[in-house]
Amino acid sequence: MNILKKYIYFDHLKQKLFNLVGMVFFLAATSASADGITPAQGFLAGGILGGAGNALQNFISPQKTIASAPPATSPTINNGISLTPSNSLNITPPNNQQTTAVPSVSNSSSSFTPNSAQSNFYSSNQNANNFGANLFTGAFARLAPTQFNADYMIAIGDSVEVRLWGSLQMDSFLNVDPKGNIYIPNIGPVYVLGIKNHDLQHVVETAISKVYKNSVLSYSTLTAAQPVRVFVGGYVNLPGMYSGTSMDSLLSYLDQAGGIDVARGSFLKIEVKRGDLVRATFNLYDFLLQGKMPLIQLADGDVILATTRKNTFTTANGLVENSNQFEFIGESIKLSEVIKLSKPFAQVNHVLITRNDSGVFANTEYYPISTSSNINVNNGDVVQFTSDKKIGTISVRVQGEHDSEIAYVLPHGARLGDLMKNIKFSERSDPANIQLFRLSAQALQTQQLQSLIQTLQANVLTSRSGTAAEEGLRSQEATRILQWVANAKQIQPLGQVLIAQTNKRDDLLLENGDIINIPAKSGLINVSGLVLFPTSIAYDKSQSIDDYITKCGGYTQKQDQSRIIISHLDGSFSDINEKSNLFSGYSKKYEIREGDTIMVLPYVDPKSRQYWLEMSQIIAQVAVTAKIVLGL
Repeated sequence: MNILKKYIYFDHLKQKLFNLVGMVFFLAATSASADGITPAQGFLAGGILGGAGNALQNFISPQKTIASAPPATSPTINNGISLTPSNSLNITPPNNQQTTAVPSVSNSSSSFTPNSAQSNFYSSNQNANNFGANLFTGAFARLAPTQFNADYMIAIGDSVEVRLWGSLQMDSFLNVDPKGNIYIPNIGPVYVLGIKNHDLQHVVETAISKVYKNSVLSYSTLTAAQPVRVFVGGYVNLPGMYSGTSMDSLLSYLDQAGGIDVARGSFLKIEVKRGDLVRATFNLYDFLLQGKMPLIQLADGDVILATTRKNTFTTANGLVENSNQFEFIGESIKLSEVIKLSKPFAQVNHVLITRNDSGVFANTEYYPISTSSNINVNNGDVVQFTSDKKIGTISVRVQGEHDSEIAYVLPHGARLGDLMKNIKFSERSDPANIQLFRLSAQALQTQQLQSLIQTLQANVLTSRSGTAAEEGLRSQEATRILQWVANAKQIQPLGQVLIAQTNKRDDLLLENGDIINIPAKSGLINVSGLVLFPTSIAYDKSQSIDDYITKCGGYTQKQDQSRIIISHLDGSFSDINEKSNLFSGYSKKYEIREGDTIMVLPYVDPKSRQYWLEMSQIIAQVAVTAKIVLGL
């Protein structure tokens, strides 16, 4: 509390002292003649006292001054007495010096919100097939103002912060006036128009050193740039005038204009004009492919002009990274340049060119890519890269219970018997139930399952109701079924191929990516699905299906409403429900084999609804192909 009281007292005393100094200044100037002193001498004495008061105030509580440039004249008193800075006092600026706030640069891109027209073009650019169109989706227009670079040239209206310390103290933001000067109090005007940003410190230091040789140190930096308005014209989607700063990228202005018109505009030649003078020309492909973008300082009234589109060719969908429509200059372009633009994958070895001839017939040409670099591609041609290779070898994996290698590389056309000669079985191996998993079989099973699901979904959504009450029940039922369908879509078939029960197993041709699984003699029976406790049980030849289900706690629904499928190790299945003969029609007295899986499925009565039959088929197919019981 005592410290606070002392601080308040000291601050009060400081204010009284400043008021006293100001009063002395006033009395010295107004009562000079009464004391026998000339007005000029009185004013000078008061000025010295006032300067001392300001120096004391800056020492106790330094203030930051923000000043704009006054007229480029020396500060003088009406009597001709010049207040030069040689007295090392911090003399206040002349009376016509105006204080201003730091200029705020309003860059439209920093708070950019696209209108409906811009949003539409951004969406179409994102989906366009033209190479480079997806540059203009609003990302550049939303960027904050660009930071100053070292080569930026100072322009009229820019703001420069100048800090002085030593014999002269100042921290001010100075605007570049229409004559290209900043006015530093006690120093005078300093010409900075057109000076590069990295030379600003040297220019200001040189001007100060002409007045203060050693006693004043300085630091100068560019803080804000004058906003500019730039015309964007030619073949852009939204020609017009757009606001920004002189340092903003050309992409920012093009982005505000909705981007290049993909049907008419060129990505290869964009001009920056000032009056009739073309200041620069740039190519957007250089930015996209090489990261090159020229730094151009814009001014009010500059024009960014998108020229008309040049010739084009299209890379068809295929083995390329860039499947787009490309633009080129000239009558034709070499295929070697096409390769640089489209970037085909490593496996490509041939190219197919569909010519855009003026005749009635479309001609197609086919070349090896290794010898066709000098082939010409003309305006409107379609280029497609292909991999025309014959398979030499295949890779097959052998997993499970065996003592052999896991991966095998075999010649194309190898058969299962060729592979089996290299497999060494262990004591726990079960060679009678070898399993084969194949990618092509998996794709076919997935396609069939998805086809059934789509049919079921269509029938559920198009079923009609006779009354309002029935319509409500059907709606609730459809919601539950569609949720069930969503779960069914997530199931992935295994792609197992049944090979154990054929006499010509060893003659089966192998495919690249095949997986051979050697099962182990587990001595277990697995029970899953609609039983109380799904689990694995030790195999007992004397036990029946009902015995195993009873050991799992029994059925979760009525026995006559359950459907039982037996999955065997070799990939075969048996449907033992007497109400259905979907697979082999075995009776409930079917003998269980070691390693079998008993799957208890929900029974669906196909008579109540048409789509119940489809659900029953889906449940069975999921059980067969994925070995998963899909409940209702």
